[in-house]
Amino acid sequence: MPPMLDVSEDVRAEIGDEEADRLLAGDSAPGSYDCTSCRTPGDPEQERTSTVLFVGEETAVLAFAHASCIPSQVVQLAEDQLQGAVRSITGAPRAAAPAVDPAPLDAAPNQAVLGVTSGLILVNGDLHPALVVEPTAPIARPGTTGGDGDDFLPLLMEQGFAPIHDVNGLPAPLQGWSVLLAMGKLHAILQAGGVAWWQAHQALQVTEGWRTAANKSKTVLVFAAPVGAIGQQPREDLLRDALEKAAARGLLVAAAMPLAGT
Repeated sequence: MPPMLDVSEDVRAEIGDEEADRLLAGDSAPGSYDCTSCRTPGDPEQERTSTVLFVGEETAVLAFAHASCIPSQVVQLAEDQLQGAVRSITGAPRAAAPAVDPAPLDAAPNQAVLGVTSGLILVNGDLHPALVVEPTAPIARPGTTGGDGDDFLPLLMEQGFAPIHDVNGLPAPLQGWSVLLAMGKLHAILQAGGVAWWQAHQALQVTEGWRTAANKSKTVLVFAAPVGAIGQQPREDLLRDALEKAAARGLLVAAAMPLAGT
């Protein structure tokens, strides 16, 4: 019995009729897979499965997803982002959501994860898509025991993030970094070379307004603050207020990053 695979016209156009027909016949279809969206196992012989093609400038990678999660489609990525993006989407599940190996950062004294909140931030009269990153514990400089305080912001500034004292101004672009949005969901914040600095254990939902603004501007504002500076804010106005208070206390850094994917 052939697998229950969906191959969109866009995917067929990229991989060719011969390969598409081989997939549909089961000759090159996977026996099982980890869904690129929800990260849970899938079986194309038991449930409808979408083919998802990640395309760079020179290479392409075919992945699979539950059809109930996302439709079959082509996702365009810059070549230098493709390897890290594919690892972030198809890599092994992690222990918690949204869990991350915050390399090159270490947690002190306990293992920390980076919490990421999305929201629209008003800057100079225009709404901009933003991400706010805050660890769950102090971050120590690699190679130290973490007894000297929290090095989260100094480490980020060494990476190119800039201190923000007024949220009403746009942060400067950070060369080589990007925000990966695939199939309309947030997957990762990528460093130069496509290495995932933060990646979602399970792709995170963003609002339609956030996604529309990100696809329009092709830029995402990424703010970061030490543990306890922002907190979990249920509304965007409260998130903005928390950002302003953190900035006034000198506890906020930020960068503008290009959007990778759609």
